[in-house]
Amino acid sequence: MFRTNSMSGHPRWLDAAAVTLLMTATLKIMANATISPALPALEASFADDPNAAYLTRFLVSAPSLSVVLVAPLAGMLADRIGRARLLLAGVLLFVLSGSAGAYLPDLFSILVSRLLLGVAVAMVMTAQVALVGDIFSGGQRSAFMGWQTAAINFSGFLYIGFAGGLAGLSPRLPFLVYALPVLLLPLLVPILRNEKRPATAAVRSPEVPGETTASRWFLPAASTGFLTMVTVMLFFLMPSQLPFYLHQNGFDAASGTAIGLGALTLTGGVVAFAFRRISERLGLPATFGLGFLLMGCGFASLASAPLWSLILAGAALVGAGYALAQPGFLMLALQVAPPERRGSVAGVITTAMFLGQVVSPLALTPIIQNFGFAAVFLGAAATLFMLAAASLLFALLRQGGRKDRIDPDRQALAAES
Repeated sequence: MFRTNSMSGHPRWLDAAAVTLLMTATLKIMANATISPALPALEASFADDPNAAYLTRFLVSAPSLSVVLVAPLAGMLADRIGRARLLLAGVLLFVLSGSAGAYLPDLFSILVSRLLLGVAVAMVMTAQVALVGDIFSGGQRSAFMGWQTAAINFSGFLYIGFAGGLAGLSPRLPFLVYALPVLLLPLLVPILRNEKRPATAAVRSPEVPGETTASRWFLPAASTGFLTMVTVMLFFLMPSQLPFYLHQNGFDAASGTAIGLGALTLTGGVVAFAFRRISERLGLPATFGLGFLLMGCGFASLASAPLWSLILAGAALVGAGYALAQPGFLMLALQVAPPERRGSVAGVITTAMFLGQVVSPLALTPIIQNFGFAAVFLGAAATLFMLAAASLLFALLRQGGRKDRIDPDRQALAAES
């Protein structure tokens, strides 16, 4: 898919591309969280609008709704017109639609701009994941996925902190943070120039007799997407329900949430740096098992008692486990995707991630209201423990299968000698 240096065998612009793709990956967290500090003041500035309370709260989640609807189409478009073209267009739309809230006259028009921002996120995320698959392979790919997860975790602090400072001056200023990715546009031009046209460069995967296209890539991608959605749905209990859990148990919800989510993101960022070494040493299935196990222990800690030490430990464990699972999903998706279908598979995974965020409060809030937080946290822990057991069992079976294939070869060599 890309022109490479004939001497090294690597793209000439590898380092620049890696930095650029890392920076575009952080737009995912910028899209939703950046305006959160400005919401109370933004609602007050539109006090004459009877729907201000509802509309301002929906501004945060509106992009996720667009991503769920658009990401599959964006993935197919990436395969058709080229990933770099779609990424460039997505970043440009991100800048225009995200910053529009700084000057649009009413909440409804701002809401429309937020929905367009979701379209941009769908374009950026699907194209970015597909480009990672095109450019990197093997250890480079797993290392990049770990760095990407760390970059997403740490950039959230920067974006929200910067936006919080601007919100103190005016509720409209945080929207200008969305204009910062305009600095990425010149960095994307070399990627665009080095990407060959899909019609002439896409290498079709060989057809296997008796195997349909769906069984080759769509069914494995859909299975990966379902597992991703379930994991994200459980993980999203932390940002969506932790404030209410703290408030119910007599803690300061505002400061407690900031500290708890800070422990989660910082721990996740540190663990993500070790993703390559862990996945190469244990293998991807066992890495999933470890990630699910840590997340399960985190929710079990939260369910055990409303003590601050257990809350902090639980948040840190959930963050550490998710830092192993999230890049693993992207790795698995790129493994099951034929080169010409990487955009489509990236669209499936992107949809699954954002669908998990949307479904989490809708599905789990009624259960919390009826049975309480401890029951839901225990249910999440039990689900994650079962996923961990299944992952570790798969890893053991696969390792046993490899030994069975190796032993006959060793016996044959011994007989010949």
